[in-house]
Amino acid sequence: MDPLLLKTLHVAGVIGLFTSMGSIIAGACEDCKKKAAMLHGISLLVILLIGFAMLKKPPMGQYWWVAKLVMWLFLGAAPALAKRGVVARPVLLVLCLAAGIFAAWLGLAKPF
Repeated sequence: MDPLLLKTLHVAGVIGLFTSMGSIIAGACEDCKKKAAMLHGISLLVILLIGFAMLKKPPMGQYWWVAKLVMWLFLGAAPALAKRGVVARPVLLVLCLAAGIFAAWLGLAKPF
C-alpha cells in the first residue's frame, strides 16, 4: 500500500482516539459517552493495524515500536482510569496528551 495513505489513516485514527478521549474525560452525556467509547475502540484498532502495516515487520535491532505499544496500551486504558476515578481527570488529560506527543516523537525520531 501507499505509505502516504497508511500515514493518513494512522493520523486519522489518532484524531479519532483523542476526540473520543476528550468526550469521555470531559464527562459528556451518557449517549455521547457510549458513542465515544465505540469511537475509542475503533480508533485504537485502526491505529494498531495501520501502525503494524507501516512497520511491515518489526526491526529486530530497534525497540522504539515497543515503547509506542506501551503508549497505545496506556491510551487504551485511559477511559477506564477516568471512569473509576483512579486518576483525576485533569491529570489524566495531561498524561494522555504527553503520551500522544511522546508516541509521535518516537515514530518520527526512532531514537532506539
